[in-house]
Amino acid sequence: MSPAERDAGSQPGLGGLDRAAAIFGAFDEQHRELTLAALVARCGLPRSSTHRTADTMLRLGWLDKPADRYRIGNRIFELSGLAPVRHELRETALPFLQDLYHATRTTVQLGVLSGTQILLVEKITGHRPLPMLSQVGALLPAYCSALGRAILAYSDEHTVQAVIDAGLDRRTPRTITTASALRRELVAIPDRGLAVEREEGNIGISCVAAPIFGPLGEVVAAVSVTGPTALVRADRAGPAVRLAAAATSRAYCTR
Repeated sequence: MSPAERDAGSQPGLGGLDRAAAIFGAFDEQHRELTLAALVARCGLPRSSTHRTADTMLRLGWLDKPADRYRIGNRIFELSGLAPVRHELRETALPFLQDLYHATRTTVQLGVLSGTQILLVEKITGHRPLPMLSQVGALLPAYCSALGRAILAYSDEHTVQAVIDAGLDRRTPRTITTASALRRELVAIPDRGLAVEREEGNIGISCVAAPIFGPLGEVVAAVSVTGPTALVRADRAGPAVRLAAAATSRAYCTR
């Protein structure tokens, strides 16, 4: 292996975009700002490669560095608005998400399946947001979130199996952790038109979600209301959630 290859990262011949991807991957909801030492530890690249690649990303606006910590740059935020999932789906859904929030006065979320997880695309909350809930851009487990189940219930077998194969970790005492239990739950969702999650991700927090469909009848996203278990019940929030999802589906199909 040449010195250049050794310096490129843990894999021989790792290219510049791969190194940038590794650096982006070091950031998450719990690690929004990182020192160089923390960035090196989390991205798995040599210190010299990390520093050099991060400097390039700073010049491109992909990263920002106030004081001594790196964070995601504004240029990435600007580009993210051009992605179809944000520009088309989010813009179509937003009026109905706002209507749903006004009807329920409970946190409203919009999510899409990203691999075996749910990418949170939009979130509307009030003046008292729940700190345990994820922020826009975060990834949620598909198997134990109502958003994920609302999508998986209408997904193909390969997609469902991939989620199961990725692991069904227990997040709370109520989390479904077996493939058979998850499949039973998914089978029941189309009949009621809703996915329900009660304290499987966070104790005291429940969620009700409904699927959003595209022009070919394929599931493309889901919308949910999330909040304290005492306030979020399928019999109360369900009709409003289904209405918001159906209205978003109609609007999305006619864009």
